[in-house]
Amino acid sequence: MIPACHELLVVTPVFEDAEASSRLFRELRASFGDDLFIVAVDDGSVREVLDTPNLAEAGVEGVVLRLRRNVGHQRAICVGLGFVAEHMQPHQRVVVMDSDGEDLPASIPVLLGALDPTTTDVVVAQRKNRVETLHFKAFYAIYKRFFALMTGRRISFGNFMALSPKAVRRLVAMPELSIHVAGTVLASRLRIRMLLLDRGPRYAGKSKMNFLGLALHGFKALMVFAEDVLVRVGIACCVIAVLSFLSAALAILLKTIGFATPGWFSIALGILVLIFLQTGTLALMSLLLTGVVRSGAIVRPLSYRDLVEEVHATQSREPAVSPAPSHA
Repeated sequence: MIPACHELLVVTPVFEDAEASSRLFRELRASFGDDLFIVAVDDGSVREVLDTPNLAEAGVEGVVLRLRRNVGHQRAICVGLGFVAEHMQPHQRVVVMDSDGEDLPASIPVLLGALDPTTTDVVVAQRKNRVETLHFKAFYAIYKRFFALMTGRRISFGNFMALSPKAVRRLVAMPELSIHVAGTVLASRLRIRMLLLDRGPRYAGKSKMNFLGLALHGFKALMVFAEDVLVRVGIACCVIAVLSFLSAALAILLKTIGFATPGWFSIALGILVLIFLQTGTLALMSLLLTGVVRSGAIVRPLSYRDLVEEVHATQSREPAVSPAPSHA
């Protein structure tokens, strides 16, 4: 399905954005020529359905994976990577990028140049500058610190990345990939290199991701590290429970020796007992949920075939192999 003559495979999700994606295909063709093969995942579009003519008009070879329904940006990328992992060759390299123009085709050679099989499996793009509102920037800064507190890791990149064949095969074997791509890359223990790259403007239209969608996307990254989050929450609850128990003991001691004003002891003791019971319950729940996660009660890796309704491929320009002459 993917001819061996193509060295660069680009995976890009598209949802109701045929105009912007067609411009992306033309720019990719201008930059990489016949080395390029595009795997475009049409994420259940209804109004602007993507098809192979969009690729053919840009002069590129590739496939369009049309999904049965809209599954979201991250799962669409997971489907594309699953298809690539099944059909790619060992010498081919993969780039994941958005189709709206914010991931610049001119940055791809920089990513690929840093992809060294001896030292690096994944090269990810960090944004050098963000043309965003102050509201978004403030939320993003708070989110990054909250993520680091809850998981012990730092996340500062998105979906724009270059992958080796080894990295693709490893990622598609991880069930978390359909939840959050960048979070799964962090959890994969692959060798990652980060590069500061500029972000481009959208080719056309407006982003379909609102603030609530961005918040949900951010918190999905925490789901990838559910075990780490649960352990940290459990430890914090245990610490608070112990402190509340010690404080209650201190309040009883002060009451016993007569250093408590009327009414103070009952209010303080009631609040501390309530805190102890709540944090103790949360600690037990966290430990139980951690045990469920450790027992392997995670869904199996997503099979891209379960979501793909149709696969449309452009006509290959790879020269046909002539049969060997017979020696009758």
